[in-house]
Amino acid sequence: QVQLVESGGGLVLAGASLRLSCAASGRTFSKYAMGWFRRAPGMEREFVAAISWSGGSTLYADSVKGRFTISRDNAKDTVYLQMNSLKPEDTAVYYCAAKGTYHNEYVAGISQDDYDSWGQGTQVTVSS
Repeated sequence: QVQLVESGGGLVLAGASLRLSCAASGRTFSKYAMGWFRRAPGMEREFVAAISWSGGSTLYADSVKGRFTISRDNAKDTVYLQMNSLKPEDTAVYYCAAKGTYHNEYVAGISQDDYDSWGQGTQVTVSS
């Protein structure tokens, strides 16, 4: 498994932007499809976005489509989540996750069970 550490969370006003980062270490990062999930207070963890090993294929939850962008830099072993036009309902702990793959364009699914490794999460709070 790969070790994942998220950063970049914080407290912002509605309409602001944040960029989350997820740094990977351990096994070769570039052989993992990656995803972002979030857990709001009192809610179950839900899918946010996913990206293939190549970065060429992505998948988004409808609630964030057009506002969030997932990307990765394999040279830096890091995946990003650019979050724009943040809303109070985006308040949650954000987690990154990894799924080992042999395929460049494989995008792991929206289920938590699709992923092998998880980070500890970073808190994002959006105030109105």
